[in-house]
Amino acid sequence: METLIPVINRLQEVFLTVGADSIQLPQIVVVGSQSSGKSSVLESLVGRDFLPRGSGIVTRRPLVLQLVHVPPLEERRKHDNGIKAEEWGTFLHCKNQIFTDFTEIRKEIQEETDRGSGDNKGIGNDPIYLKIFSPNVLSLTLVDLPGITKVPVGDQPEDIEIQVQEMILSFISNPNSIILSVSPATSDLATSDALKLAREVDPDGRRTLLVVTKLDLMDAGTDALEVLLGRVIPVRLGIIGVVNRSQHDLNTRKSVPDAAKDEQAFLQRHYPSLASRCGSRYLARTLSRLLMHHIRDCLPELKTRVTVLTAQYQARLNSYGQPVEDPSAMLLQIVTKFASDYCNTIEGTARHIQTSELCGGARICYIFHETFGRTLQSIDPLGGLTELDVLTAIRNATGPRPALFVPEVSFELLVKKQIKRLEEPSMRCVELVHEELQRIIQHCSSYSTQELLRFPKLHDSIVEVVTSLLRKRLPITNEMVHYLVAIELAYINTKHPDFTDAGSSVKQPFQSRQSPGHGERAVPISRRLSAREQRDCEVIQRLIKCYFLIVRKSIQDSVPKTVMHFLVNYVKEHLQSELVGQLYKQPLLQELLIESQETAQQRNEVAQMLEALQKANNIISEIRETHLW
Repeated sequence: METLIPVINRLQEVFLTVGADSIQLPQIVVVGSQSSGKSSVLESLVGRDFLPRGSGIVTRRPLVLQLVHVPPLEERRKHDNGIKAEEWGTFLHCKNQIFTDFTEIRKEIQEETDRGSGDNKGIGNDPIYLKIFSPNVLSLTLVDLPGITKVPVGDQPEDIEIQVQEMILSFISNPNSIILSVSPATSDLATSDALKLAREVDPDGRRTLLVVTKLDLMDAGTDALEVLLGRVIPVRLGIIGVVNRSQHDLNTRKSVPDAAKDEQAFLQRHYPSLASRCGSRYLARTLSRLLMHHIRDCLPELKTRVTVLTAQYQARLNSYGQPVEDPSAMLLQIVTKFASDYCNTIEGTARHIQTSELCGGARICYIFHETFGRTLQSIDPLGGLTELDVLTAIRNATGPRPALFVPEVSFELLVKKQIKRLEEPSMRCVELVHEELQRIIQHCSSYSTQELLRFPKLHDSIVEVVTSLLRKRLPITNEMVHYLVAIELAYINTKHPDFTDAGSSVKQPFQSRQSPGHGERAVPISRRLSAREQRDCEVIQRLIKCYFLIVRKSIQDSVPKTVMHFLVNYVKEHLQSELVGQLYKQPLLQELLIESQETAQQRNEVAQMLEALQKANNIISEIRETHLW
């Protein structure tokens, strides 16, 4: 199982090159305030002084520390440049450079921090990757983060506390991370900022390990026994106490191994029952064991995640297409594909069917039978006609002579006026269908081949050609719909089979619904109607209503057919030939197939990510089941 940590280290280096955030690798994240002794804990794990020290925030960028145990006779000690060292370090940003002097490692950390974050105490998010090879370390990977601060120092921004907390949360929010919370024994753990942040993302403490530092600096007569036993704040992964090197030890250059001996002696004197479960050496063994088991538990999900992402990025890379070798064939392929998608959207056989709203042919059907149909049904056959209007039309049709019968001219005059009201909703129906055909262009552009995004000029040209075709067909369709209403107005067919029955019914003797002298209401002389006039008005109204319903039924049936024939079906039949005729021209080929810079950049990024995923898959595949236990 010891091989698991180097595997994760290799995966970290692979994904660093592409900046992948979609893969969350198992890691130990060190969290603590500025004065918690975080640096001393890390140096005790390495056994060497290598971290920059000073006042304020010293760690200003994430430091990914990979510790690699190298046995004394390991072949890796024989470097190409002839240097043979017991311990050495390498930085990922310093290719092929080996550091055998840990003072130089500290200097390089400081210089790289300044290069990435400036020298004004500001912080940066780009990690520094340091790998240390030594026979004195256990294989381990940790992420050291800036210490939690409250007050800005020097040129630091006013929101430095928020920036540091957001950086810490971005690392410890990874569910595959172990949180190493460092808190001093000299302060109340209930107010520990490190534990507070850990609780935000790990409220049950399932992946939190608490390290209590500065046990030797507690007030006389007090100890941290209750804390170390977990009776104050319980933590699932355990609580380990350590003794840091004091400032005096640093000034006198006490070595880390000597400090470890003094630490063990202190623990034996003050915490004999817990001495075997505290101290820097026990912390290193615990962290290594926890990380190996954590990696083992996360590995199946990690394998699945890498496999899924590999398939997704391969599909994305395929969608960007290969470099254009035959412009003519490429253009013809894209145009044909777009025309096919457009027609399929109208027919309802498109691959990408929306579920949130009606689209394409379904929307056109809704316009015909719901929007247009209901609008026609809502029109009152006698809307806008009063009895006075009807009587006036009858009188105007008879001239100076009183009429013995209801004049047919008045009926035609009035019914034409009502039929004319059907033209506006019919024209509106054409407009709505035209708008939907325009929307289908955008729909196909969104869901069609990636080539349309790859070649923006071709995309714009296709949209322009289809829009122009629709624009040319709109006046013709409007004219034909106008003719439908005009045809009905041109000849009022009183011999229509459905109208004959209505005409005969009104010839029956008129039965007055009121007896003379009973129930009459007083009305103005100018508006008082005789029984004959009332009968004539009612006859005309019944005839108008009957004939209007016949025409409305005809218009409701013929307008959708006209729109389909002159607009929708015409566009479907002529779309591909129109696109080919307008765009398939030799002078335009090269110009239309100019690839966008954004697509080229995205293809490059996807290719790099795919390469990283394939490397990661190969690395994970090297792990055998026997290595996990």
